[in-house]
Amino acid sequence: MPKDSNPCDPRQIRDMQKRSAEWLKQADYDLDTAGYMYTGGRYPYAVFMSHLAVEKALKGLYYEKRQQIPPKSHSLQYLLNEIGIKPPPSHGKFIIKLSEASIPARYPEDLEKMKKDFTPEAVGDILMKAKEVIQWIKKQL
Repeated sequence: MPKDSNPCDPRQIRDMQKRSAEWLKQADYDLDTAGYMYTGGRYPYAVFMSHLAVEKALKGLYYEKRQQIPPKSHSLQYLLNEIGIKPPPSHGKFIIKLSEASIPARYPEDLEKMKKDFTPEAVGDILMKAKEVIQWIKKQL
């Protein structure tokens, strides 16, 4: 924020809320897209979109808390550290699991193996937990 700006200026507060709301709107959209990918049997893409949804929700929280444009990073752990919040243990474990799963989903070395690894049950669990994490992120605002 510029030195000569007033942090209590209502215009800046509205702008901050608008930008954060946009990140969260995109997170919800991406999570819906993950659901469509899941329904269509495109499980690796459902995982990728789940990661993207959590990432965008974290970037909305980052913007709200830091009043700065979030870094161009895909690392969920890095974003959490930069925001300065610690998720509940179950969410923290899931965020690590999602980060690890999203790399092969994004850059598969063997498509057939990846399709076998991302079963409907495993990906359904990822979708459910991603939704829970995004809800937790929204409560942090």
